[in-house]
Amino acid sequence: MSLGSLSASLTRKSRSNFYFAFLTLPRPRRDALYAVYAFCRTVDDVADLGSDPVAQRAGLARWREDVARCFEAGATPVHPIARQLKAAVAAYPIPRAALEAIIDGCEMDLERVRYETAEDLEPYCYRVASAVGLCCIEIFGYTDARAREYAIHLGKALQLTNIMRDVGADARVGRVYLPQRDLKDFGVSEDDLVAGRHGEAFVRLMTHQAARARHFYAAARAAYPVVDARSLVAAEIMGRIYHALLEEIEGRRFAVFGERVTVPARRKVAIALRCWAGARLRRNRRAA
Repeated sequence: MSLGSLSASLTRKSRSNFYFAFLTLPRPRRDALYAVYAFCRTVDDVADLGSDPVAQRAGLARWREDVARCFEAGATPVHPIARQLKAAVAAYPIPRAALEAIIDGCEMDLERVRYETAEDLEPYCYRVASAVGLCCIEIFGYTDARAREYAIHLGKALQLTNIMRDVGADARVGRVYLPQRDLKDFGVSEDDLVAGRHGEAFVRLMTHQAARARHFYAAARAAYPVVDARSLVAAEIMGRIYHALLEEIEGRRFAVFGERVTVPARRKVAIALRCWAGARLRRNRRAA
């Protein structure tokens, strides 16, 4: 299997909303996105799948070394996915700081995961999601600097949506991302999350989280650079699919403790087609 095929295979197997959005891209950009996403999945697995923090930190340290090799002329990364990432870095101005921030975010998950306030949670969301977006937009291409602000806000919105969807599963492995102050204010305990107690207090708590996620979706929309609509169509597809996921969660009154909430494939197709058609229409209007 080629390195490019390895990255693409890992992305497909994840059944990711990101993979669905990548299908709209030309092949060279798509291959670069596969490499970035495979990197993200692999370093996340280092933090998620092990049980020895010392070994996990060592694994992340090796990834830091491989990221450094991606930016060093003549250096060859050790991990096959890192070698594909190096090719992506050579082709597109992917920021090293963003790749390192992603590793930093994964390393945060090796600690006892608790955040006192929403403001305390934001740096984590930036590292594990906004930094990914900052890598992606360099591959998509853009001309308006507001694209970076758009990527940062959208990443936070996506991560907060993920946190809401996975709140029970995360709590059962000792990770509580919902702010401790919110839990206290709404009268929900960590034991309630672990046990999957879906009561009115939990619904109110999650309604509050949804409002916060919607704030970041709105901020991303306000920063969206219309001039780059065509090149950022994959980002728009990702954002719209995750917004649809938030709607699915809300539509179930935040019943997230059972079967994992997903967006039906047919709805993803419809979202992708609308985004693609909308981008073409905006481009044609500008050309006229």
